[in-house]
Amino acid sequence: MSSGHQHHYRVDVEWTGNLGSGTDGYRNYSRDHAIRIAGKPTLAGSSDPTFRGDAAKHNPEDMLITALSTCHMLSYLHMATVAGVVVTAYSDAAEGAMTTEGNGGRFVEVVLHPTVTISAASDLAKAAAAHDDAHHACFIANSVNFPVRCEPRIIVESV
Repeated sequence: MSSGHQHHYRVDVEWTGNLGSGTDGYRNYSRDHAIRIAGKPTLAGSSDPTFRGDAAKHNPEDMLITALSTCHMLSYLHMATVAGVVVTAYSDAAEGAMTTEGNGGRFVEVVLHPTVTISAASDLAKAAAAHDDAHHACFIANSVNFPVRCEPRIIVESV
């Protein structure tokens, strides 16, 4: 059995939230951090406001949902192209549900709500089927241990 090709990624994360006394108390430090990937703009991160984070900064939960949404979109665009479907617009309003218990928690589901516009000459059935193909091709969806559902809406451009 072939092991396939390995791809490697590096992300540097630096906690920037030491307010002077480190983590000597739960309320005495910021959850702020910098996310750096070589050659790309730095992302300002924090935790969710529920966990004393800064709502104006990216949090891990948002980024997980973003990764699932963008992975599906990129996989869908590929699958649509292969199927001969011409996509002219794509947007998604993805949502995730997470539960917490004690000091832990986990995502229980993410639902993607892509709205795809296709050319009038494209096949609607093939456009719909490309979502299922995209879901199976998405590296991120294949890597998580909770359901990722897709509830697409497809619009056919008028002639």
